Amino acid sequence: MLFNAIREVQLPLIAALLLAGCGAKLARALRVGSADAALGPTALFPMRMRRPLAIVMCAIELGLGVGLILTAGPIRSMAAADSIRLVTGVMFLVATSALIELRSARPDVGCGCFGDFSTAPVSGRTLARSAFLAVAALSTISLPAMNKSMLNTNKVGVLATLAAELIILGALSPELGEGLIRLGYSAPCELRATSAERTLAALRRSKQWRRRVGMITDPAPIDMWRELCWRYAVFPASVEDRRTEVVFAIFLAQRHPTVHAALVDAGTGQPLPWPAPPPRTGLLRRRPNLPIAAPSVPVHVGSAPADVPLSSDL
Repeated sequence: MLFNAIREVQLPLIAALLLAGCGAKLARALRVGSADAALGPTALFPMRMRRPLAIVMCAIELGLGVGLILTAGPIRSMAAADSIRLVTGVMFLVATSALIELRSARPDVGCGCFGDFSTAPVSGRTLARSAFLAVAALSTISLPAMNKSMLNTNKVGVLATLAAELIILGALSPELGEGLIRLGYSAPCELRATSAERTLAALRRSKQWRRRVGMITDPAPIDMWRELCWRYAVFPASVEDRRTEVVFAIFLAQRHPTVHAALVDAGTGQPLPWPAPPPRTGLLRRRPNLPIAAPSVPVHVGSAPADVPLSSDL
């Protein structure tokens, strides 16, 4: 009786971890703007395969987490319940093997189990946690339907088992310390580690990008650098058959970063005025152009710096 109750504890615990892992990966993909960032076992594969693999991993975690919950009650098929639990255990075993390979091939990459919280390099604790969850999932095979009376009878034992497992998982999870650090500390923007991929994703969601994308001839930047809290990206452009460059300045903020843009000559690096927008048509009256003081940010294009008037995203 007590042994079965202990086994039943594994089902909601593993399901919660799977759903939390999928949710953290999805939140990271939405924040970064891409699901193919090199984090976790997907870093072992070529770039073109990372996005579909990341999507498949998240979908598997979501499906198994929901499946474990739906097949835990009395209204279920025993064969379906055992199949889902077996697949869950095998998934954790495969994940353990993949993390061992990742630790050997890419010791600088985190496991990616819980999105941005799993950036620490794979360690023995991470491997032990994955193996522990594999054993816990496999132990639930052939477990009968959850019985409320059984849980009430062994309430003390179930609670003690749950508390012990949470302590073990907390000790084996580097993400716990990372989460506590993030709750109590926020690094200044000058020291904040922000990847170029994340900056480009934020740029492509901005109004400045939508306004200037029509004149940009190549979506890949030809130059990019960082100065304190700003990252600069240079894109080739063409204005009236003239070779130009659009320089974006992106503030390294966590959300909704400020974006400025400037147009310069590709050969000389001299600032150029933005081309006049096409005239509006329809019955809407055109609003008069009011003088707005545009900020100046030093931008280095070529060998000579120039004070380039930037249009703002504000």
